[in-house]
Amino acid sequence: MRGNLEKRLLYAMIVAIVAGGLSGFIWGEAMVSVAWLGELFLTILKMLIVPLVAASIITGVAGLGDVRKLGRMGGISIAYYACTTLIAVSIGLLMANLWQPGAGVDLGAGVAAPKPEIGDVGITDLVLSLVHPNIIDAAASMKLLPIIVFCILLAAALTTLGDKGKPVIVFFEGLNEAMMTIVGWIMIFAPIGVFALIASKLGASGGGEAFFAQLAGLAKYALAVISGLLAHAAVLCVLLVMLARRSVAEYLKHMGTALMTAFSTASSSATLPLTLDGVKAAGVDEKARRFVLPLGATINMDGTALYEAVAVLFIAQAYGIDLSFGQQMLVLVTATMAAIGAAGIPEAGLVTMVIVLEAVGLPLDGIGLILAIDWFLDRCRTTINVFGDSVGAAVVGKMTSSGQYP
Repeated sequence: MRGNLEKRLLYAMIVAIVAGGLSGFIWGEAMVSVAWLGELFLTILKMLIVPLVAASIITGVAGLGDVRKLGRMGGISIAYYACTTLIAVSIGLLMANLWQPGAGVDLGAGVAAPKPEIGDVGITDLVLSLVHPNIIDAAASMKLLPIIVFCILLAAALTTLGDKGKPVIVFFEGLNEAMMTIVGWIMIFAPIGVFALIASKLGASGGGEAFFAQLAGLAKYALAVISGLLAHAAVLCVLLVMLARRSVAEYLKHMGTALMTAFSTASSSATLPLTLDGVKAAGVDEKARRFVLPLGATINMDGTALYEAVAVLFIAQAYGIDLSFGQQMLVLVTATMAAIGAAGIPEAGLVTMVIVLEAVGLPLDGIGLILAIDWFLDRCRTTINVFGDSVGAAVVGKMTSSGQYP
């Protein structure tokens, strides 16, 4: 029964994306009038994030029993995310060098981006972003990294209290199940929200003709990013088969709805409820999915890191600046660290881009060259981010369990 509902929902999402694209292409700015439906859908999903992350992390950690197991699972999770992000940035640099997307770009065509009003962001800032003086304020501000750290500490403490801690753990287990039930209700209306998000965004960009005109002007850049994302998706599929021992086709069948939602919302966090649901349907180890996925939605940005690498080299090429091998290695390291650590900082994507640009001395105004089609590429890279999270859950689940899935 669940399988049939899952298939119908996936087909409905595909139809919604196609219909939204055609509507935005044909009617253009008129489709901005349905934007509120997409915003409503996105807002409802975001409304669930904090209680879902808290319940998922606490029950996941508490379910480990011995808190010493947390160190192993946490270490494997972070190592996986660091390695895949490093691979993603390497692929991005390779594609940018192969395509040379910035060569011959007319700088006058780009709209200069305002310099972001932020100070220097260093390692200490990234470490400080792990905590927050007011956990309620962190929840209100959607700063997930401090919430995750707090929930890990709380769950670890609960496992040491014996019978006194059990009622609290049972409460969060019930909350987690309730959140997933609400997600099921919301997904009935997901195709409407997806249609509205795609149609209104394409309409706001001026309709099909305007979008394709923007795309044509940055065609090599878009192709470099998209080919890089596809290459990294292939790497993730190999990891899924080799490390998690899973069929790619079967896994994608369960993750289809989450990936469609990621493309339509351009938000890993907003997609988290659907990612959890899809990975559960795929039979990934319960303890792993409850711990790894919320962590991944916050710190794992493979697609974004790859995109940053291509964008930085594109800007350098557009300005006629030849980055040496050493400078490109600096981009590799900086983009990897920023993608993992900058998630708890406001405007994380912009901050990440600024960190990498400043590391190699490139002008921040170069960001303006890529803004025209950034909204579209944002959706593509978010889809890879979510797929990377889901593969991570399967890999960590396989490596930290007996290999038997519930």
